[in-house]
Amino acid sequence: MDAADWNARYDTAELIWKGDPNQFLPAEVAELPVGTALDLACGEGRNAVWLATRGWRVTGVDFAEVGLAKAARLASDHGVEGTWITADATEWTPPAEGFDLVIIFYLQLPAAELARALRTAVAALAPGGTLLLVAHDLLNLTEGVGGPQDAAVLTTAEAVVDGLAAAELALGCELVIERSGRLERVVTTPEGDRTALDTIVRARRMDAGV
Repeated sequence: MDAADWNARYDTAELIWKGDPNQFLPAEVAELPVGTALDLACGEGRNAVWLATRGWRVTGVDFAEVGLAKAARLASDHGVEGTWITADATEWTPPAEGFDLVIIFYLQLPAAELARALRTAVAALAPGGTLLLVAHDLLNLTEGVGGPQDAAVLTTAEAVVDGLAAAELALGCELVIERSGRLERVVTTPEGDRTALDTIVRARRMDAGV
């Protein structure tokens, strides 16, 4: 789906997804000191807004301006602010100072495009910063429920780690992988609760920057 498709999808009075954060986000950032955060491909902004309510100074980037407008409204409803930038996650150039936290949630792209988005994410990390990615796992296609039904836009932790390694090499920086694997997520369906399978990767930038 391109920006026009997503703008059309977001063009509703209500949020497409609930305004609460992704269920994995709070635990994964609980031990991090509050600082600056980037939500790459932020959509309607639920994760960025949640971080802002916890004191993070947030920036959301997405190529769908309709989604960003909803993110700004959600932030206002929660009494917080964010910086909202209309840009493609695969092409955007982040500020040189970087962010203490970069999150990517369910950015489902073909491998070559995902690699470019991962390079953007790594380039956006300040020294010592944390990158957190959660996505629909490839195994979800056959053993899970929901998510895209196209293997080309599904991924694995191994593929993400490989993409981060390529970004390290290209950018001349150093990452330490703190967590990588597969998560189970309960999804309520008309037939009852089912299990979805997600990829998770968390990494920290260790070098002093370039």
